[in-house]
Amino acid sequence: MAPGLLHHIELNVSDLGKTTEFWGWFLEELGYRPFQEWEKGRSWKLEDTYIVFVQAEDRFLDPPYHRSRVGLNHLAFQAESQSHVDELTAKLRERGIPLLYSDRYPFAGGKTHYAVFFEDPDRIKVELVAP
Repeated sequence: MAPGLLHHIELNVSDLGKTTEFWGWFLEELGYRPFQEWEKGRSWKLEDTYIVFVQAEDRFLDPPYHRSRVGLNHLAFQAESQSHVDELTAKLRERGIPLLYSDRYPFAGGKTHYAVFFEDPDRIKVELVAP
């Protein structure tokens, strides 16, 4: 393992059930596999990196998350290709997941930045970008 590589990300979420439904299929489409599961959390792993989702306690749910506040703005994942971005974009639409910047898809990030942007149930912005 190389020093400096990302080991894991842990996100507190408002509704673990909705989060699991939302993230499970997407992460598995990218090659992640279920890793850990317990009453208040779930994780998925790809090689040496894993992503953890933990149910936030009620006392921490207000105010809700917003990416414009201090903290995490978004998570960006590498796609295999532009066609992979298109394929997963179609699946997002089939699932009724609204796309961000859909009027500029697939170049919302710039003329050479082929990507799709969307939000998870807590409105955390997610990006899938082609190499």
